[in-house]
Amino acid sequence: MIDLYMWGTANGLRASLALAECGLENRVHKVDITKGEAKRPEFLKLNPAGAIPVIVDRDGPDGKPLTLAQSGAIVVYACEKAGRFIPTDPRRRALAAQYFAMAASDVAGTSGTIFRLEFVVPEKSAANVEFFKQILLNYFRVIDQHLAGREYLADEISFADLMLYPNYAARRPLIEAAGGMDHLKAWGARMAARPGVQKGMNP
Repeated sequence: MIDLYMWGTANGLRASLALAECGLENRVHKVDITKGEAKRPEFLKLNPAGAIPVIVDRDGPDGKPLTLAQSGAIVVYACEKAGRFIPTDPRRRALAAQYFAMAASDVAGTSGTIFRLEFVVPEKSAANVEFFKQILLNYFRVIDQHLAGREYLADEISFADLMLYPNYAARRPLIEAAGGMDHLKAWGARMAARPGVQKGMNP
């Protein structure tokens, strides 16, 4: 049994989605970050950084418990544990790693910056928000071009798709408003139709 400590952000949903798609039995513990629950002493014992998600796998490597933070690390761990979504072809695996990194750093980082500029920083600036929205849209356009003629980021579904989808879902209104990106939208529809994705996005 895996205990998942999460909230319904893209970060939290990446972990939930990966566990669901990998078919790994898990128990969800909601950590309400809007109430500062991730900063409480009992949670800081799991992740001193005070951030979700965190998993505690009671049956970790060598049968010993493992506590793991960072959504990207959790996605990879779940895929390796289940033996799924890691391409065996070296070229496809390298491609999956590339787009996993893009999803984890460029897309997620920029999306997170937009959220903080809109809701967290003490001085709001519509111009700064728009600046980063355009950066994010450019990343999505690169991914859209890559998906031309492909169903998934590495030709087969992989850990890269699991990493990207929650941020795509969160920013779908922005993508729709921008227009175009039909390959990306088709990919999003394929992902959304998967039972594991549906379960993981609604923990």
